[in-house]
Amino acid sequence: MFTLLGSEVTVVVLLIVIAVLIKLSGAIKYIPNDRVGVIEKLWSSSGSVQNGLLALNGEAGLQPELRRGGFHFFAPFQYRVHIHSMVSVTQGTIAYVFARDGLDLPAGQTLADNSRIVDFRNVRDFLRDGGQKGPQRMVLREGTHIINPALFVVMTEETTYSMSLDALEKAYYQQMRGVLDERGGFKPVVIKEVTGSHDSDQLAVVTVQDGPGLLTGELLAPDVGDSHNAFQEPEKFLAAGGRRGRQERVLVEGTYFINRLFATVEFIKKTIIPVGFVGVVVSYTGRTGADLSGNDYSHGELVETGCRGVWRDALMPGKYAFNTYAGKIELVPTTNFVLMWKSGESGSSFDKNLREITLITKDAFEPQLPLSVVVHIDYRKAPMVVQRFGNVAQLVEQTLDPMVSSYFKNVSQTKTFIDLIQSRSELQNNASSDMKQRFQAYSLEFQEVLIGTPKPQPGDNKIEDIMAQLRDRQIAREQVETFAQKQIAADKQRELNEAEQRAAKQKELTGSLVDISIKENQGSASVKAAEKRRQEIEALAQADKFRQEMEGAGRASAIRSVGEAEAAAIQAKSEAMQGEGADKQLMQTVMLRLAEAFETAKVPLVPQVQMGGGDSNAFGTLMGLMSAMKAGELTQAIENKG
Repeated sequence: MFTLLGSEVTVVVLLIVIAVLIKLSGAIKYIPNDRVGVIEKLWSSSGSVQNGLLALNGEAGLQPELRRGGFHFFAPFQYRVHIHSMVSVTQGTIAYVFARDGLDLPAGQTLADNSRIVDFRNVRDFLRDGGQKGPQRMVLREGTHIINPALFVVMTEETTYSMSLDALEKAYYQQMRGVLDERGGFKPVVIKEVTGSHDSDQLAVVTVQDGPGLLTGELLAPDVGDSHNAFQEPEKFLAAGGRRGRQERVLVEGTYFINRLFATVEFIKKTIIPVGFVGVVVSYTGRTGADLSGNDYSHGELVETGCRGVWRDALMPGKYAFNTYAGKIELVPTTNFVLMWKSGESGSSFDKNLREITLITKDAFEPQLPLSVVVHIDYRKAPMVVQRFGNVAQLVEQTLDPMVSSYFKNVSQTKTFIDLIQSRSELQNNASSDMKQRFQAYSLEFQEVLIGTPKPQPGDNKIEDIMAQLRDRQIAREQVETFAQKQIAADKQRELNEAEQRAAKQKELTGSLVDISIKENQGSASVKAAEKRRQEIEALAQADKFRQEMEGAGRASAIRSVGEAEAAAIQAKSEAMQGEGADKQLMQTVMLRLAEAFETAKVPLVPQVQMGGGDSNAFGTLMGLMSAMKAGELTQAIENKG
């Protein structure tokens, strides 16, 4: 029993001893699948590494090849396995590689040359093909990378992958991380345009930190073409002739995975040329071009696009990815713009320093003259203006202001202050004609000049006194004219009132005129009718007269006979009565007899037509008899009548 138990313990102990020996010997090593193993050879018949960090020829030391996940068998007590994490680069970031071994960098070179390096997985090829130590030009993109941490230190945004580092190495890599963080080196360069926002219209100016320096006289590194894929492939950039320094080529919208140890970026705004302007380019870089300005232009050279100097062809309105380190763009207005010589007011961005022009008139007044000038610049002549004056603001302040001021000062010396005010229109027309030629000499198109009212300088009351007198004089003239106009207006008002009343009574007036016309016509008709009636009456009267005369003659004889008989009877009767009442009785008797006689004879007492002359009027005869009878002479009257 005890013998059997002792045998089992012995076996267990033996197994433990074997396991410990295997572990200590390193003969068997398990590597997890998400890790890598760095092999360190403890001893070798080839001796130790003489040059470099890794043993490339079987020497003792760190080996270039890695072991992946699983069980691995080694010669006992000859190898040690260092297990490390795989390099993981997260999506949308960049990882930087530093080689701890390789060739030394030559003078003037900042980053290691990777022109013959395919990748960093094969350490042996890296060292054999001339890989250089230090920060590499090639970067790692997102994903998992199997890289030997004994040779390479990989720095991601989250961590640094490497074997144990001494204090100096730790300080160095910590410093490099600070540089990359400052440059945003772990993120790609992203340039995007936001519609409707000018603030986001950006571009990136690239400054390369590696490669040969600029040539003498160059400010920017010249563009070397598109082979380097927008600075994302440093080796191709340098192979194409790229140079260190700020680059002429810029980056526009897009995403660029650029090694920030190789090249840094600076964001600037795009150049926007608004409508109504052109952009004249003054280039600081480029080749030397031929002068295209012509023989008549002697104020500088105009060169073709891409050359150093003032470009002959201006940029039209639009948005441009222009490198402002390579030159500048002067905006020149192509629409009419106004220059105002007036304090506190501005017609454009070019006249902020202009003030009223101080004049001296012929009669020693010193008014200030405000004015405005409308100017136009032909877009084809805009480069000439910039070449000659630098920009439009300098043209206005250094040339136009003195010229315009001098012109009006000269004119004012020939006129009194009152003449200056009263001949403003003439002065304005003459100025327009004279200054048009002067402006053409400066490649400008003069449009119009507008002269304001002269005003006194601060504290000067003399001009105001003159103005007050002119105003009083004008008021007097206007009052006289006003009174005259009022009189005319009153006359016109009276005429208007009469016309309005006439119009209001027009209906009645028309009716009355018609009535008058009708009455006149009726009167004429009545006159004609009356005339005709008169003629008829005259004819009838003539006929009746003749008839009455004929009848009257016979009847008169009869009446006379009757009268005589009656008279005799009456006489006899009267003589018989003889008394006071006899006359009355006699009269009554006579009248009664006469009435009976007239009734019997059918003779009218008064003729229908009274004719002048003759004794045929019975009524007259009767009246004569009555008178005679009254007088007591009836008998004698009868006798006379007979």
